[in-house]
Amino acid sequence: MADHFIEIKIPQQRNYNNINNSCPFPSVLSPNPATTATVSRLAEKVRTQKPFLDSLLLKAGSVLFRGFDDVKTAKEFNDVVEAFGYEELPYVGGAAPRTNIVGRVFTANESPPDQKIPFHHEMAQVPEFPSKLFFFCEVEPGSGGETPIVLSHIVYERMKHKYPDFVEQLEQHGLIYTRVLGEKDDPSSPIGRGWKSTFLTEDKSIAEERAARLGMKLEWMEDGGVKTIMGPIPAIKYDESRQRKIWFNSMVAAYTGWKDDRNDPVKAVTFGNGKPLPADIVHDCLNILEEESVAIPWQKGDVLLIDNWAVLHARRSFNPPRRILASLCK
Repeated sequence: MADHFIEIKIPQQRNYNNINNSCPFPSVLSPNPATTATVSRLAEKVRTQKPFLDSLLLKAGSVLFRGFDDVKTAKEFNDVVEAFGYEELPYVGGAAPRTNIVGRVFTANESPPDQKIPFHHEMAQVPEFPSKLFFFCEVEPGSGGETPIVLSHIVYERMKHKYPDFVEQLEQHGLIYTRVLGEKDDPSSPIGRGWKSTFLTEDKSIAEERAARLGMKLEWMEDGGVKTIMGPIPAIKYDESRQRKIWFNSMVAAYTGWKDDRNDPVKAVTFGNGKPLPADIVHDCLNILEEESVAIPWQKGDVLLIDNWAVLHARRSFNPPRRILASLCK
């Protein structure tokens, strides 16, 4: 174990056998009391042990930092994110309503507490997605509100085994995502980001340019909103760093969760050839995601690092208060 960290076990972890050995998911790190006197801040520990942390993330897919008393505020969380040295990814094309807090730190999805957010790879519905995500618990939930995580290659393997024809069609055709955006943000919806904040502009022609760069088509509507059509884009990707196929899509999230006054989730995602998805298989995929997932109750000060190439995440409904902050990296 690296000098500044000790790996701890918590009840919610799962063990998966990888090529060399059994690996807990996620990996959970706490401060090593023996070295805390010399290097006390998590940001400093990260800077001095970056190669160890990178190799751990490659192996585990997700790392939870727990028990680091110096990370209490958005600013301190921002310092930890910066210490990793990953490049920032601007949040262009994503669906969630978010607010910038400080530096590279945003609120996580601001949709109402009674709403679940289904499993997804962050921004899987656009070509430029983050490779790493950080979440930070500033205020722990009254109850619920976990951010369940699941290993993507396990979902792919189970779906391929159970529904080989369906997965073959996904690999062949990919998916098309369709979403109707209002002009302004709608905080009552989990996909309520308006087009002005989605494309970071008030100007329709600039929005069209930015959409085109993402490979997205726009159809303007009379009420000032816009229909966005994305795809066909791949639903299964190959993770080069781990040499395995992954379930890299927002199929279940779109089909079960892209619902508000403007959007019908069943129309939100189709095969890349325009054919509808079989409802029973999509709902069974949701069951598989739930079965394989790990949901760790948040504690104040927790920092969760997720490799977006390896892991899908979700959000359970909760009783307030709860404040989780996020940062996306290229």
